[in-house]
Amino acid sequence: MAEKTPLTMKDIAKEFGTSVATVSRALKDSPRISAERRAAIQKYAREHNFAPNVIAESLRHSRVKPLKVIGVIIPELTHFYFSSVLSGIEEEASAHGYRIMVAQSNEQYEREVKICQSFYENKVCGVIVSQAKDTKQYDHFQRLIDAGVPLVFYDRICTGVNASRVVVDDYMGALNAVTHLIETGCRRIAFYGSSMTLEISKNRYNGYRDALLKHHIKPDDNLMRLCDNRADAEAITPELLQQENRPDGFFAVNDDTAIGILYTAKRMGLRVPEDISICGFTNGQRAVACDPMLTTVEQRGIKVGEEAASILIGHVEGTIPKEKMERRIVRTRLIIRGTTR
Repeated sequence: MAEKTPLTMKDIAKEFGTSVATVSRALKDSPRISAERRAAIQKYAREHNFAPNVIAESLRHSRVKPLKVIGVIIPELTHFYFSSVLSGIEEEASAHGYRIMVAQSNEQYEREVKICQSFYENKVCGVIVSQAKDTKQYDHFQRLIDAGVPLVFYDRICTGVNASRVVVDDYMGALNAVTHLIETGCRRIAFYGSSMTLEISKNRYNGYRDALLKHHIKPDDNLMRLCDNRADAEAITPELLQQENRPDGFFAVNDDTAIGILYTAKRMGLRVPEDISICGFTNGQRAVACDPMLTTVEQRGIKVGEEAASILIGHVEGTIPKEKMERRIVRTRLIIRGTTR
């Protein structure tokens, strides 16, 4: 397990009974320090995972104060929801004199691990993150916390790590959406969701399921698919729509998936919403760029970003104790448009 606080050159200097300047020169391989002393100090630094403070080093002889920098990890910058969260983070951070350092995981665990290490080496004051889809090990997050770096999750939270988090009310959003489909005449409602390893997927599925049960409709496993993007939706939807007892409604985990269902139904000659009702989850720009415009659950990404930044800054400045796990829920709302009756 990592040390509770990051190792500093002052700590190394104390260990060797020398000055910080000597340690600095040894780490830079200066010939002014004996080869034996250089090797010993460098070996100790490696063994104790010493990471130089890149920002502080660049500003060491400057009169400019070191920047207050927040590291932000985005799964996909091209996704409307994540870009809106980023906008909210930047606005809140800027209002408090902070800047952000943004990295994209591309939904890859290995890349996420490297980003966390890079943020640590650059001595960010804290990290805001939505985990990648294939992240199933959380040591890289725990190392940041153990090193005293505040961590705040948003959207895709990690239940295996004790950290603050901001989520939208996924359960109620799904419950309200599927209730709307039922109340407007749908009885065979398909569910397209992400991997159940993600909390958001579990919560949205539970909202879908409970809406059905509340209206005395038995959930049908044959109407459930692992699908969270447009390409996959266009590939798998024809099989469902060609069934004799086809679905009359679809609830999708995001707007892109819902739009894939919409265009597939239209290509197959079905009318939306007369024959098929469709509801998404995001309320991004594409929701109003399709025909008919998409009924969807609004996630309010900007608000999520603002709340995440507010919590992190609270941890950094001490208004929220680092050991306190702050939980905030941003309420969703159903936006009814042309893809439902």
